[in-house]
Amino acid sequence: MQKAIVKDIFFLQQKSAPATKDDLFLAQDLQDTLLAHRESCVGLAANMIGVQKRVIIFMYGMLSMVMFNPILIQKSGPYQVEEGCLSLPGSRQTTRYQKITIEYLDQNWLKKIITLEDFSAQICQHELDHLEGILI
Repeated sequence: MQKAIVKDIFFLQQKSAPATKDDLFLAQDLQDTLLAHRESCVGLAANMIGVQKRVIIFMYGMLSMVMFNPILIQKSGPYQVEEGCLSLPGSRQTTRYQKITIEYLDQNWLKKIITLEDFSAQICQHELDHLEGILI
């Protein structure tokens, strides 16, 4: 179900709790909300729809990818970029990494490891920051 985008800075700056199998419904809520904002949004974290759980979704090519309890395990190639956020007005400078490796659980609760590069890596890092309460 499509959810409203949270803009409360205090709420967004809190760390998210680990997701459990009871949170699998968030995949659909995030998908529906991302689809509704597809013209201005390429990723979401669960806290952006009001749930402080470690779940993200982002565009991976033409598809969307949902990750439960993602952990950044490797990064390389730092660079500066200007980003916007659906929860915040304007855009800001931040440091991202060209190549990252993430460990996560998929929607079948299976452990996966993926290496992302370029724009997919940038989007994923933005959403990972949301899980830590870090805003650009």
